[in-house]
Amino acid sequence: MKLADLEKAVTDVGYEVVHDRVTIKVGGMICVMCVGTIEDALRRLDGITDANVNLSSEKAYITYNPGMTTVSEMKKAILDAGYQYLGIEGEEEDLEQIARERELKGKRNRIIIGSITGALLMIIRRVPTGIPPAYLMMVISVPVFVYLSYPIFLAAYRALKNRNLNMDVMYSMGIGVAFVSSILGTFNIILSSEFLFYETAILLATFLTLGRYLETKAKGKTSEAIKKLMGLQPKTALVIRDESEITIPIEDLEIDDIVVVKPGEKIPVDGSVVDGESYVDESMITGEPIPVLKKNGDDVVGGTLNKNSVIRFRATKIGKDTVLSQIIRLVEEAQGSRPPVQRIADRAVSYFIPTVLAIAILSFTFWYVISGETMLFALTTLITILVVACPCALGLATFIAVTVGIGRGAELGILIKNGVALEISEKLTTIVFDKTGTLTRGEPEVTDIIGTNGTRGTGIDDMGLLKVAASVEANSQHPLAEAVVRRAREEGIEIFGEMGEGFDTFEGKGVVAKVDGKEVLVGNRTLFSERNILYSEDSEQKILQLENEGKTVITIAIDGKIQGMIAIADQLKETTGDAIKELKGMGFNVVMITGDNSQTANRVAEQIGIEEVLSEVLPQDKAGEVKRLQENGEVVAFVNDGINDAPALAQADVGIAIGSGTDVAIESGEIVLMKDDLMDAVSAVQLGRKVISRIKLNIFWAFAYNIALIPVAAGILYPFFGITFKPELAGLAMAMSSVTVVSLSLLLKGYVPPAKKRTKGR
Repeated sequence: MKLADLEKAVTDVGYEVVHDRVTIKVGGMICVMCVGTIEDALRRLDGITDANVNLSSEKAYITYNPGMTTVSEMKKAILDAGYQYLGIEGEEEDLEQIARERELKGKRNRIIIGSITGALLMIIRRVPTGIPPAYLMMVISVPVFVYLSYPIFLAAYRALKNRNLNMDVMYSMGIGVAFVSSILGTFNIILSSEFLFYETAILLATFLTLGRYLETKAKGKTSEAIKKLMGLQPKTALVIRDESEITIPIEDLEIDDIVVVKPGEKIPVDGSVVDGESYVDESMITGEPIPVLKKNGDDVVGGTLNKNSVIRFRATKIGKDTVLSQIIRLVEEAQGSRPPVQRIADRAVSYFIPTVLAIAILSFTFWYVISGETMLFALTTLITILVVACPCALGLATFIAVTVGIGRGAELGILIKNGVALEISEKLTTIVFDKTGTLTRGEPEVTDIIGTNGTRGTGIDDMGLLKVAASVEANSQHPLAEAVVRRAREEGIEIFGEMGEGFDTFEGKGVVAKVDGKEVLVGNRTLFSERNILYSEDSEQKILQLENEGKTVITIAIDGKIQGMIAIADQLKETTGDAIKELKGMGFNVVMITGDNSQTANRVAEQIGIEEVLSEVLPQDKAGEVKRLQENGEVVAFVNDGINDAPALAQADVGIAIGSGTDVAIESGEIVLMKDDLMDAVSAVQLGRKVISRIKLNIFWAFAYNIALIPVAAGILYPFFGITFKPELAGLAMAMSSVTVVSLSLLLKGYVPPAKKRTKGR
């Protein structure tokens, strides 16, 4: 029985299996086939339930049973597979950089020596020296070839040992055939002296090393976004212990420690201010350039910069629980995800090498056996095909673009949680916005209080109506309720015991409680209709007038009789109109969904240019409305403040949670916006489209190199134009294919969504 079967049996009876997770840094990967090799090697270990390798960040994320396997065994598996074990995430952070620099230096030395030797061999072939050129070339080539090709042949051996047919195997065959043919030609064994490929073998190994050098150097740049985030957190913190200030490593900080931050210093962890006032620059977290005033009771975020005064705060989150740590973890995991478009590349790579080997053999057979060309010509085509065909570019096409794109998003305050969200962003047809807190500020204010003013001794005046309503709403956390309570306190009204007795809520409709022995009902038309409480003609007219002004009206009834109404308005965000205009310009169908009545909802929608409105929708029904749109063929993004409407966020093809700073809900939606700006929702969609278009461009160029050059390498142009493809040029083209893909992906580092440009221009 397999471990997975045992775990399923345990979970089926209602228990959980305890797993550990570890992130191991791995060096030496060059393409998607390396990813597969390492994942297979790790998954063959007993006790490992999941292993995912991120090519771009060069990390393996492993879930395992610590009772069955250890990190030491994982290290051995990685080393046996032919790759470098660079330690566990979080330990010896400089080890990865040291290993990368050492690797780059080794490749750089090989490139220099190979280039000089290749040039020297070409001179010897053409300039008489008095020494037989074949022997002189052999003496010069052998040590250099061993030095250059040793890493290539070692990687090929390990790949074959792990039953993996990868690019190293193909390239080893190409340069191996070239060099062995040269040795045989030198001594006239089977082949004649015309079979001298010494400079070809040397230059092929040099060009491969050059390609790998450029890839390694470029890949080091893909993780710069993560490094910037990590660099935000200081290494030490100044804390108060035993009534004195001491500096301690940040790892030694504890919850409830009082931390002192001076002007110009970074805030080490998340916390709440207990003393002092200062402006804090949160731009590195939220993207908001204007510093925010922090005073007693306000939250601060680790990694932000204290600007002008000393503050003291109580640490509330440390280590992996801080907002910054969560962002770093989210970005890393997202960079390791694979969008569905990656399946195209993966499938192509799995068939690519066997196909190329078949083409190489058929080409050799055709030219030598059928066409009657010389062995030299046929062998040259064989070598050229083996070295020009490179699946590495296909493997890099998605990984590098996703890594750079998600990292760029993080720099812009847009956290994209997986590659799937990127790809779906390109397919979206409809954007659905929740109204309160998303299109509006989410801070509604009471604008009108209309009591019956004591008609026939049964009514109530405006302030009395506000007092009764606030006494009921004091126990509700709905934004409208908070607006009523806030207005009552501003008016200096004493609320009955802060809340009424027997409080109950009717979701999306209203609330009820007893105040001073009377039943008070506060709610909308739907609730009053269900309770058979009728509106007078005068009340109906007043409500319609207020709703036509775009206000939300709640009605108050005491013991079954309407006593008045309170109108509440929530101001639109500054960027709401621009964001809607931008999305409609991109061809999206924009929908507003709200629990408000149709008059109020339509009035708000009219102000911002939204034609389709779904009003009077209860919170639990919003997911159903999203599903209805999907059933009509729409691909839907749902934009919400990330706190409410979780089912709708989950139902949407892409959930976009919009928040700000410490209030951001990291777990909500597939895309999280750190800044409370609707233009960032537009930017997120534009970024997703840009990344996917770059992935497709990468895949195009990866295929284009091979589709164009493999036939040329096979000699298809020779019968018509006498054109052949030299192996050396094939090796250079192979290296350039990967460099092209990586370079195109790195251009995303400077991408600024058009919506961001417009925001900056305001």
